[in-house]
Amino acid sequence: MLKGFHHVAVICSDYKKSKAFYTEVLGFTIVSENYRQERDSYKLDLVLEDGSQIELFSFPEPPERPSRPEAAGLRHLAFKVVDIEATILALNEQGVSTEPVRVDEYTGNKFTFFQDPDGLPLELYEVT
Repeated sequence: MLKGFHHVAVICSDYKKSKAFYTEVLGFTIVSENYRQERDSYKLDLVLEDGSQIELFSFPEPPERPSRPEAAGLRHLAFKVVDIEATILALNEQGVSTEPVRVDEYTGNKFTFFQDPDGLPLELYEVT
């Protein structure tokens, strides 16, 4: 029935800052960018090489996330990487802090967390 994920929607508090983070730091490509005047809101469609997409929204005065990451709802967004150390180095060189690398006790795969400009928890998960 389900074929996979098409996109994840993210609401940001600073559109220009988040747009730069997802495109310039994480390497997403812009599919389309629309300003919705009636909502005073941007909708930015972003895509990775494998077709994974993020819809980045801006709204005036969005409420903050209740807590990180144990609030009900989406816990975090995980990105597949082939070389976690190289990816961490690339992020760190652009001023993005990452947590220490851990190993998944069930799969043996390496992973770490970092945050987007609004503190949304993001994960790097190494797959071979």
